[in-house]
Amino acid sequence: MVKKEIVSKNRDFRRVYTKGKYFSSPVLITYIIKNRLNSTRVGITASKKTGNAVKRNRSRRIIREAFRILKSKVKSGFDIIFVARAKTNEVKTGDVLKDMEYELYKLGVLK
Repeated sequence: MVKKEIVSKNRDFRRVYTKGKYFSSPVLITYIIKNRLNSTRVGITASKKTGNAVKRNRSRRIIREAFRILKSKVKSGFDIIFVARAKTNEVKTGDVLKDMEYELYKLGVLK
C-alpha cells in the first residue's frame, strides 16, 4: 500500500469508529465510512488482547495480504478500518479473505 492509501491519524480512526458502519465476524471487524477523497484509505489495528507482538504483526500481515487480493474489487472513496481479533493469527489468509469479502459485500463497498 502507498502511504496516501493508509489511514494513520488518530482523528481519522475515531471518525470511522464513531460515525461509520461496521460488520464483525469471529476473525475480523470491518468499519467503513465515505471520505471526500477519490481514493480508498485503509487502516489495520490489532490490540494487545490479540496476543504478543509476534501474533499482532502476523494478524496485520494476514489482513494486509487479504486486502491486497480484494483491492481491485473495492469501490473508491471510502475509509476502511480492519480490526484483528484473537482468532486472526490462527487462521490462514484464505479464511480472512473469505470473511473480508463477505463483510465488504454486506457493507456495500464491493463493485
